Amino acid sequence: MDILAIIKKYYKPETKAYYILVNHSKAVTKKAVEIAKNLKHLNPDLKFIKEAAMLHDVGIVMTNFPQIGCFGDKPYLYHGYLGRKILEKEGYPKHALVCERHIGVGLTREDIKELKLKIPKRDMIPISLEEEIICFADKFFSKKDKHLFKEKNINQIRKELSEFGKYKAKKFDKLAKKLKY
Repeated sequence: MDILAIIKKYYKPETKAYYILVNHSKAVTKKAVEIAKNLKHLNPDLKFIKEAAMLHDVGIVMTNFPQIGCFGDKPYLYHGYLGRKILEKEGYPKHALVCERHIGVGLTREDIKELKLKIPKRDMIPISLEEEIICFADKFFSKKDKHLFKEKNINQIRKELSEFGKYKAKKFDKLAKKLKY
């Protein structure tokens, strides 16, 4: 798999969106591999984690988030579902599921209905160990300029997730415990 070739099909390398996507994804990948290496007894697929973590946000290009150089026509919250469509088109259905399932600590069917999102009404939550690792690692990094390279701490993540409901922070804590973090 040529990860950068896939990204370059959708992003021009000289753009802000490309810069942010690639650097954010590198940080998430590094964190995900670090977490996975501490879980050797569970036999996580490191090769898959490296690939999927680099591609987990590929769908942001289709969203409207000018602060990160994305000028699409969809809400930012849709980027996971849109990334799934991109990677399925590219022939990577397993990687595509990581895109769809990494948003927050996962979007449930109820979340989608409550938020009136115009995406399929199904659970989009991490299921496999690799999906959980990437979803968890992603929470440590922002795509906003001044925070692109600065890792968040657990308390910052909990606070941010709590804004979407206390159960989201509890779900994060449960995942942290499972991943021995």
